[in-house]
Amino acid sequence: MKEFSMLSRRSILVAGAGLLPMGGCGKAWAQASSSRFVRLVVPFSPGGTTDIVAHLISEKLSIHLGRQIMVENKPGRGGVVGSMELIQSAPDGHTLGLATASTTATNPAINPTIPYDPATDLTPIINLAATPNLIAVHPSFPARTYAEFLAEIKKNPGRYSYASSGSGSVGHLQTELFKTLTRTFILHVPYRGSGPGLSDTVTGQIPIIFDNVPSALPFIKEGRLMPVVVASPNRLAFLPSIPTFKEVGLEPVNRMAYYGLVGPKGLPRDVVEKVYFAAKKTLEDPLVRRRIEESGYVVVGSSPEQFAAQIRSELASYKAVVAQQRLAFE
Repeated sequence: MKEFSMLSRRSILVAGAGLLPMGGCGKAWAQASSSRFVRLVVPFSPGGTTDIVAHLISEKLSIHLGRQIMVENKPGRGGVVGSMELIQSAPDGHTLGLATASTTATNPAINPTIPYDPATDLTPIINLAATPNLIAVHPSFPARTYAEFLAEIKKNPGRYSYASSGSGSVGHLQTELFKTLTRTFILHVPYRGSGPGLSDTVTGQIPIIFDNVPSALPFIKEGRLMPVVVASPNRLAFLPSIPTFKEVGLEPVNRMAYYGLVGPKGLPRDVVEKVYFAAKKTLEDPLVRRRIEESGYVVVGSSPEQFAAQIRSELASYKAVVAQQRLAFE
């Protein structure tokens, strides 16, 4: 995925829903002492893919923003606890958050108890990075190529099950979308996080998993998981023989998990602009970029307007999957 070019000042200022006029608390934020830190709320536990992104950017972002970034992990309810922590904070620029496909699209699409609307209760700032996802199988599975995998599950509907990091996760809904498009049936086994699901797949208790590449890759390198198909704009350099979902005719499934900076609703437009440009400079830093890419992510860097449009599009797509598959939150 190519990094987006720098957009005009006007396109940045009009981006995002509910931005306040220039001035007010935004001006106060700009004039406040730089000694006051900015909280960066991560709605998942330390050590996960979202937390990794936060720590990869926080040091340089602090420098370019002129404020110390303090990463705070607020896990719970599939990202709901941390998201609500951000949404209920004052829109003054002192609390930002990391939004993911799970917190802004898949979980809200399937879970009727989520108390926020990602399309209206957040101010998108920038999509920082994205992670390729993939379907992988245990080595005992009677298929090695995508064509063999598809033929096997078509021949045996309901015989196989797949692991995901939880009900409403990206892995869950992307696999359900895959099932819709291929007219196949494999059983969903939700776990409380990617780690337990990977563990059971690696040991052969579950034959199939849909997971993100960074967490699955060590097991793939050890030969304990066999990759079948990947969600990525292009084939991955370290998995050159594995086709993308687009290549096998399933472009709607070819979605990467994203990780972007957001603020609460009503974040002033001058604050959005300042954070956006600081984040762009951070992503342009060669060391930061190299560390992000070496960790299995793809640098994005889209504008507030583009990120807002992506969130709306992803949410609508996954709502359609939930309706078509008649999925219920488990």
